[in-house]
Amino acid sequence: MKVETLQNEIRKLLREKNAVLIVHYYERPEIQQIADILGDSLALSIEAARTKAEVIVFAGVHFMAESAALVSPEKTVLLPRLDAGCPLAEMITPEQLAQARKEHPQAAVVAYVNSTAAIKAASDICCTSANAVKIVNSLTEYNEVLMVPDGNLARHTAGFTDKKIIPWTGYCPVHHFLTPEEVERAKALHPGAPFAAHPECRMEVLAMADYVGSTAGIIRFAATSPSQKIILGTEEGVIVTLKRESPDKTFIPASGKLICRTMKLTTLEDVRDSLREMKNVIRVPEEIRIPAKRAVDRMLALS
Repeated sequence: MKVETLQNEIRKLLREKNAVLIVHYYERPEIQQIADILGDSLALSIEAARTKAEVIVFAGVHFMAESAALVSPEKTVLLPRLDAGCPLAEMITPEQLAQARKEHPQAAVVAYVNSTAAIKAASDICCTSANAVKIVNSLTEYNEVLMVPDGNLARHTAGFTDKKIIPWTGYCPVHHFLTPEEVERAKALHPGAPFAAHPECRMEVLAMADYVGSTAGIIRFAATSPSQKIILGTEEGVIVTLKRESPDKTFIPASGKLICRTMKLTTLEDVRDSLREMKNVIRVPEEIRIPAKRAVDRMLALS
């Protein structure tokens, strides 16, 4: 079936079912094109809470759909692919976090939104890559902060606070395995082009960046940069939005491996089928949802 035909079928189903299609920047281009709401983790968390639709179709990974279910328990949340997980979110368990709390009893726990509902429930507050520094510095009653599960984001945040930051050992494989050598090669091939990197990258890569920020931040940087070429240290799916916002500019991934395989699992057919059959409903048990929502709400109140 043609892409446009599938897209039209999905849009028709969305209208019929009073549904909204929420899509992350890393999804396939043909899905991004028909999104009602397109964004990064922070924007999608906010919009999931605001939407008046009865059904949320979340084209993303599992923790994102969980987050929508946390803030909108009265809505039906659909995840087109149940096997679309997040390796980073899977790098910590509630049992491991409980043990870490025992080892650091004076520390607040800040959970990156790229985490499961169970981890959010066991945390004091959530953060995104866009607001991590603000969230950490808002915890005035704490001198120590345990940041989970992304160690790179934690180490980056540590440079902007006087608090002792305790990083977890997790990482996003897409960003973590970008190497300084790859960035050097890209810079050599495109002299003068600024390098914009996501804080999930390693510190030695971030040290080479002209800009470090969230996906949305990188989009803003690209739009305002006078440069006609920009080297990217983040998942290549964001180029869809970058080209739309700045069609006269060229965007170069710093590596050919900046691809999130699980984000790319979801197809138009998956979106259509989940909506047509109302399948793959994501629910969070109340004993997890309530404390997890509290951690998310604390973040949103500061965003």
